[in-house]
Amino acid sequence: MLVLVSYDVDTTSPGGPARLRRVARACQDFGQRVQFSVFECEVDPAQWIALKARLLKAIDSERDSLRFYFLGAQGRRRVEHVGAKASRDLDGPLLA
Repeated sequence: MLVLVSYDVDTTSPGGPARLRRVARACQDFGQRVQFSVFECEVDPAQWIALKARLLKAIDSERDSLRFYFLGAQGRRRVEHVGAKASRDLDGPLLA
């Protein structure tokens, strides 16, 4: 399923920059950055549970926030991109 993850981390608070890096790293492990604080994550149910647990552990819920948009198995069809930095096709072949 495709899940859009967005976050807002208070980097002015103690530990904020470290929390921001942990949140971004967790999202990068499961998806691709499509905006500064927005990731598209193609995950199965077990991966989603693992990602969500990492994110909830990484944030300070009194200062930071997360938003999850569940786009489903056919989520790629619901995404339209305009402008620079087109996203990668995560289902396509990997070239190194």
